[in-house]
Amino acid sequence: MPSIDTIAYGLIGLIAIAILVSLFRILREYERGVVFTLGRFSGVKGPGFIILVPFVQQMVRVDLRSIVLDVPSQDVISRDNVSVKVNAVLYFRVIDPERAVIQVEQFRDATSQLAQTTLRSVLGKHELDEMLAERDKLNDDLQSILDAQTDAWGIKVANVEIKHVDIDESMVRAIARQAEAERNRRARIINSEGEEQAAEKLVEAAQQLARVPEAMQLRYLSTLYDISSDKSSTIVFPMPVNLFRELMERAPKSGRQENDDAVGKDAGAPI
Repeated sequence: MPSIDTIAYGLIGLIAIAILVSLFRILREYERGVVFTLGRFSGVKGPGFIILVPFVQQMVRVDLRSIVLDVPSQDVISRDNVSVKVNAVLYFRVIDPERAVIQVEQFRDATSQLAQTTLRSVLGKHELDEMLAERDKLNDDLQSILDAQTDAWGIKVANVEIKHVDIDESMVRAIARQAEAERNRRARIINSEGEEQAAEKLVEAAQQLARVPEAMQLRYLSTLYDISSDKSSTIVFPMPVNLFRELMERAPKSGRQENDDAVGKDAGAPI
């Protein structure tokens, strides 16, 4: 049976080993240690092998890698009074371990809460069409605002991306009707512009044909040739109006001359 001295020496040895183990720390390349001596900040150490004085110095590990934070879906009312649900993803990293530990408690949770409130406040100042069509601009605005507010915490917000904008089903139908009306409007405008351009070209063609009257007859013949290639078509040959006018003028003259001749013969006949 071991004696009391042996047990005491064994306990002392275990305590010494524990103290020696607590003296040494190994920090990875992406880690830094914020060291406090008797509760006061004494520096940032790492990476590599460092030594701490037991019961006198404490260390808080800080990860310097980029952190991907999923911002939960937020209920947002846009400037045009449309209720939507928006979620986003946030990319940030710690650039100053001292401020990230001393200036804020749990910098990860603080950044998450700040991102949620900023997402609601920024998107509430924009209309629904801007949320759907100008995401890049909104992402830049969110990133700049969050980066300015988290700078005091030693945190750099690298990027903010809006992932989903969920809209109510009734609003989706209203947007579809609006898009259809917009497409109809554009179609009418394009059709009107085409009619205007066609009218301008017809005026130019008429001016060109009016310079040489024979060109109009050649145009008639060319049109008839194009139509004659289709056997199922009915060809209507245009007649000049001047031809009918001359026939109408000659008919009364010939009628009056025959009447005069008849009257002359009657006058010369014996009674």
